Amino acid sequence: MEAPKSYDQLLEENRELSIQLEEAQDAIHAIRTGRVDAVIVQGEDGHELYTLKSADQAYRVFIEKMNEGAITLHKDGTILYCNSKFASMLNKPLEKVMGMSIKLFIPLECHQKFQKLSNQGWTSNTKGEINLLTANGEHKPCLMSCNQMELEDGVALSLIVTDLTAQKESEKQLLIKNEQLEQVEQITRGLNFQLEALIAERTQELDLSREQFKFLADNIPVIVWTSKPDGSIDYYNNRWYTYTGLTFEETKDWGWEKVIHPADLQGTLRAWSHSLATGEPYEVEYRFLRNDGRYHWHLGYALPFKDKSGNIIAWFGSCTDIEDQKQQIEKRDEFISIASHELKTPLTSAKGYLEIIGAYKKQHLPPAVSEYINKAKTAVNKLQTLVSDLLDVSKIHAGQLQYDLIDFNLSDLVNTCIENFTHLYPDRHLVCECEKVMLVKGNPGRLEQVIMNLISNAVKYSAAGTEISILAHKEGSNAVIAIIDSGIGLSDEQKQRIFERFYRVEDKKFLTSGLGMGLYISSEIIKAHGGELRVSSEYGEGSTFSIELPLLQK
Repeated sequence: MEAPKSYDQLLEENRELSIQLEEAQDAIHAIRTGRVDAVIVQGEDGHELYTLKSADQAYRVFIEKMNEGAITLHKDGTILYCNSKFASMLNKPLEKVMGMSIKLFIPLECHQKFQKLSNQGWTSNTKGEINLLTANGEHKPCLMSCNQMELEDGVALSLIVTDLTAQKESEKQLLIKNEQLEQVEQITRGLNFQLEALIAERTQELDLSREQFKFLADNIPVIVWTSKPDGSIDYYNNRWYTYTGLTFEETKDWGWEKVIHPADLQGTLRAWSHSLATGEPYEVEYRFLRNDGRYHWHLGYALPFKDKSGNIIAWFGSCTDIEDQKQQIEKRDEFISIASHELKTPLTSAKGYLEIIGAYKKQHLPPAVSEYINKAKTAVNKLQTLVSDLLDVSKIHAGQLQYDLIDFNLSDLVNTCIENFTHLYPDRHLVCECEKVMLVKGNPGRLEQVIMNLISNAVKYSAAGTEISILAHKEGSNAVIAIIDSGIGLSDEQKQRIFERFYRVEDKKFLTSGLGMGLYISSEIIKAHGGELRVSSEYGEGSTFSIELPLLQK
């Protein structure tokens, strides 16, 4: 047993070890920076000197700058040299890596694989994946390339180590994404299968619906057609072909124009173009040429079919033969004209006799007789008004309502109508605003008829004690007369039909008389003057009827 060392001996050994450690650190630093070209390793037969053949300074500097770890191994696995990158991969300082056994930095379970890889590297270039054991105990995946390298005094094994951590993480994420993608693909395949089944079902329903529509369209006594958004026809039912005797090729797109009566063609095209531009329903009366060479009146009607965005994608239309109705209307108008003329003469006579009786002065008439005479005069006047309206309607329909037009001050006519209102309806409150001069060209008698008819309607359809206003003013190049009441008002449907022949507004609160011709006649008279009769109304809120007439230009 050796004698214990003295304090001085221990102190001397510690000093020598410190010197050796300092020299080792200087040697490692010198190797890293390229200031030395050799390293001495203690072997079985003593110290061995290893020198790189091409180990010049520039080469070692290049090795230090690499992104991969570079190692030179002795046959026993001792690390003769490594660059800083390899030490940083292990999370260790360089001095604790250089001169150490490589197996210290390889997990135990990878020793056998590393040994096999390094053995192959002594004979041929080879590479393989190996895990490194870092300072904190983590396993870092790496790609290790092995190659034998000749030194001046022997051979060594050169290793290039590439960190695969980022690549492995990417592969892991890629695998996860692939699994997710596969799941999505499975879901998509299921949805596609469901979609294909749904499409097949909807296609079958669509085919059935199309066949039902075609069956219905081909078996109704009405012409049915469809068009594209631009108005070109792309479908007719069988009724069209049997009625016109023409083929689809002859009448597709705009070929239907050839069967329209020449006198009705321009009006039909204007109405159709207006509907195409605005999307409003298409409704017009025209005459169609039958396959027997005769023209029959038809009512054309079409509605736009829109998608969810409100865009028109098609038009669906029909043409209904109204020849019989037209003939009946003509017969009715003829009867009304004849009856009106026949009634006019006896009514005039009855009115004359009543005037004579009322003016009888030879003896005093009893009060009851005078009262009956006045009631008879009122009844005759009403009947005479109805007959006059019927005659006007007949003349308007026949295009024979004609009258002389003169230049006059419309304001004077309005004031006359206001005076008439005061005498006829003394218990009603009237508000008037009228400009002094509004020169127009027209027939004063007919325009007075229109204004008094509007005033009469305002009184008829508003409660007693409510206010009625008559406003007359200029708007641009037009004279405007507005009759405003606070009566029952009009619904949207009533506003659409108020100017039709024989249409009357019925209301339980007001018992009205007449045939519903007044507004129709008034509208036609204003049209003949180049003006327009319009209505603005809300149900239960009253109505405003406005007459617009062009002013005379100076």
